[in-house]
Amino acid sequence: MKNLLKSGIAGLSLCIAIGTAHAEGTLKTALDGTFAPHAMPTLDGKVEGFNVDLVNLIGERLGKKIELTSAQFSGLIPALQAKTYDFLAAPVTVNAERAANLLFTEGFMDTNFAFVVPANAPDYASLDDLKGKTIAVNKGSAYDSFLRERQAQYGWKIESYGTNTDAVAAVVAGRADANLAGATVAAWAAKQNPQVKLSYEYPTGLVWGLAFRKDDLEGRKMIDRAIECLKIDGSMAELSKKWFGVEPAAGTTIVTPTKGYGVPGLEGYVEDDHQPSCELK
Repeated sequence: MKNLLKSGIAGLSLCIAIGTAHAEGTLKTALDGTFAPHAMPTLDGKVEGFNVDLVNLIGERLGKKIELTSAQFSGLIPALQAKTYDFLAAPVTVNAERAANLLFTEGFMDTNFAFVVPANAPDYASLDDLKGKTIAVNKGSAYDSFLRERQAQYGWKIESYGTNTDAVAAVVAGRADANLAGATVAAWAAKQNPQVKLSYEYPTGLVWGLAFRKDDLEGRKMIDRAIECLKIDGSMAELSKKWFGVEPAAGTTIVTPTKGYGVPGLEGYVEDDHQPSCELK
């Protein structure tokens, strides 16, 4: 796996015609190093995770050095705007408000919600299947709000906890029938604990992208092309299996290039008919 992620399934390199601003040197980027499994601290003081591997693979495909900094999420966008970083390696949910102030690559992953249930629980295929269940959730999170907004409709008993780890522990202990969290966080919990498993995934229709300053069309295009390469050469699927224990379904964002540059339907999207490729340009 290590060699596969380092060299790529087909051993392909990506070299894209770019302007002088990004022609040489190091790409500086940053993320929140406490958002497992996208980024988390190691014993030697570094960070590891899905997005760490992702940006390092991008650097390899482009033949560039990646200088990665771990920082608090709240400070990432201001630092990007101040030109401390070239782009953000953090997974940022792309929506209309953010697209009005930042440029985004195409989505590298869907930002769905997912339920974690006991390993011996039945399979749940919809929200209706979870009617009347006790659901544990991280207090004050988007998932907590999601459950409370629908509590009258589905009759859930909601148990809120200070951390999602505690919410998962409630499922393991039998105090809750399920836990709701982001799909990748839920997958990581199930991968780490054989007493629980992934269950129903609720589609939000949103994606995660890598963020750039509004004026950096060139840089966004370059990284967007690299992400497309990683989708078609199988690297993104391998990262999903490595960090989430999930084989991506055909047609999902993580393995499917998006036409043009950016996220369709949002500000900053550029329609284009280029063909995704890892071939030398």
